[in-house]
Amino acid sequence: MVKLKQKIDYKSLCRRLDIELDKLTMEYQRQQKEFHEDIEGFTTEGQHQISETQKGYSDSLEKERMKYQKNYKESIKVLEEKVMENKKKYEDFCMTSTGEMAIVPAEEVVILKKILQKETLIRNATEGELNHLKNQMEEMKMSEASRESDISKLRKMLEDEAHQKEKLKGEIARLQSQLLQLGSEVGKTKQKIRRGGFEKVAGGLDYFPPFLVKHPQQASGNGEEASVAKLCEHGGLQKILSLLEAENADAQIHAVKIIANLACEERNQKKIVEAGGLTSLLTLLKNSKDETTHRIAASAIANLAMNETNQDLIAAQGGIYLLSMTAANAEDPQTLRMVAGAIANLFGNDKLQIKIRDEGGMKALLGMARCKHPDVHTQVARAIANFAKCESKASIQGRKVGRSSLIVDGLLPWIVQNASNEVSLVRRDIEIALCHLAKHEANARDMISGGAIGELVRVSRNCSRVDIRILARETLISNPAFQPEIRRSVETQRSSSSF
Repeated sequence: MVKLKQKIDYKSLCRRLDIELDKLTMEYQRQQKEFHEDIEGFTTEGQHQISETQKGYSDSLEKERMKYQKNYKESIKVLEEKVMENKKKYEDFCMTSTGEMAIVPAEEVVILKKILQKETLIRNATEGELNHLKNQMEEMKMSEASRESDISKLRKMLEDEAHQKEKLKGEIARLQSQLLQLGSEVGKTKQKIRRGGFEKVAGGLDYFPPFLVKHPQQASGNGEEASVAKLCEHGGLQKILSLLEAENADAQIHAVKIIANLACEERNQKKIVEAGGLTSLLTLLKNSKDETTHRIAASAIANLAMNETNQDLIAAQGGIYLLSMTAANAEDPQTLRMVAGAIANLFGNDKLQIKIRDEGGMKALLGMARCKHPDVHTQVARAIANFAKCESKASIQGRKVGRSSLIVDGLLPWIVQNASNEVSLVRRDIEIALCHLAKHEANARDMISGGAIGELVRVSRNCSRVDIRILARETLISNPAFQPEIRRSVETQRSSSSF
């Protein structure tokens, strides 16, 4: 038996682990600082609002109380004067009527009765006004009690925020403990490397995030993910979603980050959509002018667009058009990456093929393809592969006739150009797209004239993945229009070899 001895550069591995540990430590410290600043900002703002509310309520209450007291005193004074005046008139009347009863004519008696009735009515009206003032005083007291209740509620909310802050401090301490444990494990790994052996440490630095699961600044491992989920459960999803409409840009961005992180878990996606999170994210994408907000919102939408139901909802609410407009206005490659990722997920839904073209999705993809950043190319290639698969399926089922939309909309030159891309993910998706495009005779002429067949021949021979290599061969053999091109390519290769 022959054994192959492989040399491993343990010093390089050690340095790489040191660099990764430093990056994780710096990222954690930065996020902890942002978190403290957010909590302090919320606390200060809450205390300020409570103070302003108390001051406003106190001033308003004092003014109302003074006003009603003044009116009450004036009314009492007027009533007392009227009562005294009426009492005096009545006494004078009694004295006059007693002394002059015999000589008072009947007409004057009638007049006096009318005067007495009039005074009685005035007295009743005055008593009614007095009762009305008393009722107003009672209402004012009830209003004051209500305001005091509101102030108590605000105080309780502030106390809850303080309690929540203490809980979060405990969570931060736990994360710090995990980081120290991770550092200890890395130290053990270094010692093993120095002794000449390397073993994978359980719970070590291996991390394989699914596509667009985390915002780049948030992907710090399972500990933070659990912390965010726990925070959501305590504060309520509706409270987090309400922050998407906040005027404070930092609070708004922080809320979008939390939604993006929660959306990476399939169990949270349905809750977010049912609570109106998808609609809020699309509205934010439409109304916000901040590219950072666009980037994080697009990443959240990309996470939600990982199942067919949500894809249909995104398309029904104009999400394809909004993503296309965001891509057209974006300047940061990372924003384009997030938008391209969301569009790539939507391109995998065969029911949305026509809507994607009508609402500018293909045009946006072509625009993003001009970006030179490899991360953007990775998502553009994935979108092209998804679209080619769905289109091939539709052609087989008879729902699609004629040339591919990818060819019609001018993406074939980019596909051919990146078939040999140095990034493996881009190369793999382009190879898959070429295989699906080549399955249909309607695309043959464009693929031959555009140089795509030569790339497909190369894929059938040199592709590192066996399944793609076999698919390329079967595709070339199945289409008679490619045979002359295949022979020409073989002859060219033989001539080159002979030379």
